[in-house]
Amino acid sequence: MQRTFVMIKPDGVQRGLVGRIITRLEERGLKMVAAKFLWVSQELAELHYAIHKNQPFYNNLIKYITSSPVLAMVWEGPEAVAAVRQTMGATRPREAAPGSVRHDFGLDVGRNLTHASDSVENAEAEIRLWFKPEEIVSWQRDIDRWTFEM
Repeated sequence: MQRTFVMIKPDGVQRGLVGRIITRLEERGLKMVAAKFLWVSQELAELHYAIHKNQPFYNNLIKYITSSPVLAMVWEGPEAVAAVRQTMGATRPREAAPGSVRHDFGLDVGRNLTHASDSVENAEAEIRLWFKPEEIVSWQRDIDRWTFEM
């Protein structure tokens, strides 16, 4: 099973979409194995978005992600990285596929509701950044045999 990192950003939290986004991932067949609701510190924000350090939008991105609580999560399932990204939709909500979270609930790239790891390698690094190993819960779900082939 593959694991991936997902964050419901400040706009998703403030708009009351946390439950709907989690429902989309659960209905897709993915399993939550870790979650924490937190204010993102300046230090964590800078580490998470280090790749964007030299971009003109970097300072606004840091200000935004630290402006309100977020829900950080780890999800598990077959091809979890790709499945989550497909469920969330394209980064730019107006380009996202109908039925995706960003298409259905977003309009602006600066308020695109979620972050989802874009590769297995980045998922592993982001999970390590946001969660201690003991915060991730391995568990068996009875419905898994009906959701995907083992």
